[in-house]
Amino acid sequence: MKEYYRAIFISDIHLGTKGTQANQLCNFLKYNDCDQLYLVGDIIDVWKLKRKVYWPQEHSNVIRRILTMAKRGTKVHYILGNHDEALRNWLSFDMRFGNIELTNECVHQSRRGQRYLVIHGDLFDGIDSFNTWLYALGDHAYDVALFLNRWVNIIRRSIGFAYWPLSRTLKAKVKRATNFVFKFESNVATYCERQGYDGVICGHIHTPEIRQIGNVVYMNDGDWVESCTALVETQDGEFKIIDWHHHDEDSIPEPMINLKKQEKEKKMSREAVPQ
Repeated sequence: MKEYYRAIFISDIHLGTKGTQANQLCNFLKYNDCDQLYLVGDIIDVWKLKRKVYWPQEHSNVIRRILTMAKRGTKVHYILGNHDEALRNWLSFDMRFGNIELTNECVHQSRRGQRYLVIHGDLFDGIDSFNTWLYALGDHAYDVALFLNRWVNIIRRSIGFAYWPLSRTLKAKVKRATNFVFKFESNVATYCERQGYDGVICGHIHTPEIRQIGNVVYMNDGDWVESCTALVETQDGEFKIIDWHHHDEDSIPEPMINLKKQEKEKKMSREAVPQ
């Protein structure tokens, strides 16, 4: 009933913040399974949790679903990012969450034999290393964009319009300028080429993409705040990006749709019974 892949790569979930699309991610993991699941950084937003604790049930559901996948045999790799960098202090102790391995980076070998470096990408971000206050300013501006994005889409849904990623659109307009200054993508690709990798799989900049940079295949799995995207490797060794924002019931197997309807009807019938 599920789509089954050799590998699924997801990053930048930012659990612990109001912006995360936790329900969308749970839905994605419900209908997609894999041999290897790569959590490519910024899964739990420790930065935000240090300032203010925000942890609704939906965020626990994401953790529970990932742990269940690990328990049932999926090999789960947790690559740490800058928002969950506090966990890097525990790497020397070979720390694990159940069957989930924590690391700064790892190598994924595709079915076709290519070797891909899997990293979050923050170590190649010029903003991080350039100035702390500049990064903090950008982080605050991004929070404002997410706030506007949330309310714009609440209004759009109320009048029957589809989801529109406002924050992603704004960011796309400045992407060329910021990439010119900090050269994130070319820095990552140059490093991987020098190290002899065929490609790189990363997150960090919340921009899903697959493209060739020189002799290296650059792949970014996006995020689960704006894009709701994942990078997958099929059983044939093909890599592609899945945009879960644009998945509706037409893309879900019919038996699964019927099951969802049955569950909904049972819930409604229980609620209708007088107490």
